[in-house]
Amino acid sequence: MNKTNKLNIVTKKLSPKNGAKGRKKAPTKGKKRVDAGTRRKRKPSPAITLKPWQIFAAIGALLLVSLVPYIIHKKGETGAHVPDGLWSYTIDISHHNSTIEWDSLAVCIDARGRTSRDIMKARRVYPVSSVIIKASEGTSLKDKDFQASWSSARAHGIKRGAYHFFRTSSDPAEQARNFIEAVGPLSLDDLPPVLDLETIHRGCSSKQLCDNALVWLKAVEARYGVKPVIYTCDSFLKEHLSPALTDNYPVWIAHYKTSSPVFRDWILWQFTDEAVVRGISGKVDLSVAPVK
Repeated sequence: MNKTNKLNIVTKKLSPKNGAKGRKKAPTKGKKRVDAGTRRKRKPSPAITLKPWQIFAAIGALLLVSLVPYIIHKKGETGAHVPDGLWSYTIDISHHNSTIEWDSLAVCIDARGRTSRDIMKARRVYPVSSVIIKASEGTSLKDKDFQASWSSARAHGIKRGAYHFFRTSSDPAEQARNFIEAVGPLSLDDLPPVLDLETIHRGCSSKQLCDNALVWLKAVEARYGVKPVIYTCDSFLKEHLSPALTDNYPVWIAHYKTSSPVFRDWILWQFTDEAVVRGISGKVDLSVAPVK
């Protein structure tokens, strides 16, 4: 065998085909070896096509979300117009007014004479001088938030009072007992108790209503040593309440207009149930009394 033939034999043995015979290339960890020719192509995601109305709706929603905070910040939430005059301000609340920031309570009045949430845009700012809190209703119901609100008003130095919602279909003596149980003792600086007279059940006469109300008023007066206040509205007073009530007990009148109430001899005038008061979420009842 000549040198050329020997060289060809050695080269053949060392070639990749034969030299690597019996050896396998280690696969890449965690990956399958896929021949480039057999690799599957991914299907492209289908294009999302929006209809014109859907595009406009989406743009409108984005604009609304962007503009509402600006509008609220710009104008602020406003409530009822405040009657002209120099007043002290009283709010009345129940469990319906659950969110109250007692240290922030204030009546803010804007340039248009309306109550406002935004203290930065208020032309006039007044403290809430007193708060009257629902204590009870009928013969058994006690307002679930009364004790918490009663304590909070005292803790924040706000004059406080309690009221009872009268049910003409229920025993007046039992209603007086329910109120006294709910309120407990009164302090010398607390406001007089309040009897809320604004409904009459079918079949009850005005005389029956007044007679029953007098039972409550006398029982509560005997317990606390002070004349209670009657809360009512102009029309209800005119239609149902006798002079035995209105001449002998102070009257807190509800009259939702900026003009003065028809009944003149009032000590407190609730002029709206749609006031906006700083420190309370939502709308609230707001009353005024002349500053003497």
